[in-house]
Amino acid sequence: MSIENPSREELGTILKKAKRIAVVGLSDQPDRTSFMIAEAMQKAGYEIIPVNPMVDQVLGVKAVARLQEIEGHIDIVNVFRRAEFIPEVGEDFLEIDADVFWAQLGIVHEPTFQMLKEKGYTVVMDRCIKVEHALTK
Repeated sequence: MSIENPSREELGTILKKAKRIAVVGLSDQPDRTSFMIAEAMQKAGYEIIPVNPMVDQVLGVKAVARLQEIEGHIDIVNVFRRAEFIPEVGEDFLEIDADVFWAQLGIVHEPTFQMLKEKGYTVVMDRCIKVEHALTK
């Protein structure tokens, strides 16, 4: 595997600085991993923006269909989509004002990782944002 994530220390810095997290593929079902993780991050003080064309709202926040519909700066785009959808999300990511592309635990797409890195973005794949947040407090 040719991806190299930021160090745990760097992840801690990213999470301390971040305020707004767009969650791509956020489910409105409380038993889904994306919901549980987004809820924990919201409770930790982050603004969560659900990105999912199939839901109206999640965690009391109106959902948007695509990243491009979000107004203002996004610190982290946290992705809960299968690996085959990562290139599409990566392309959307390039069209918005965001700092970090973060694919959740178990999600790796090397070509997208390399492409975003080459464009100067911070990219994290195969890491759980909630676990990293807990470890870097």
